[in-house]
Amino acid sequence: MVVGAAVVVGGRLLAQQRSYPAEVAGRWELPGGRVEHGESEPDAVRRECVEELDLDVVVGDRVGEDVPLPGGAVLRIFAAVPRAGHPRPRPREHRALRWLTAGELADVDWLDADRVLVPALSALLAAA
Repeated sequence: MVVGAAVVVGGRLLAQQRSYPAEVAGRWELPGGRVEHGESEPDAVRRECVEELDLDVVVGDRVGEDVPLPGGAVLRIFAAVPRAGHPRPRPREHRALRWLTAGELADVDWLDADRVLVPALSALLAAA
């Protein structure tokens, strides 16, 4: 299982730009990664946000449907908001961060798995 975070603040979604590997460098994705053995999915979302963004988040409900990934893994996205009083996110493993409005979601060069989620992410932003 691979989890991702749809971090929303002020009606904007946080996206991060890959710096590697070369075949996906420059494309955009949601923060996240693999669930470790014995770890719950929300705990993995929190850990990945700290590792990738130096950002502590409160994890909410699932967003969209599961997305099959190459190799048999599945991507599952959860809504998240920064924990109160936590500093701004910073890219620790990625080239850049960007806060996107609902109108900008379709214009981003998302990784294929994240692109599938654009309608669900738009709905999340509309409800925010």
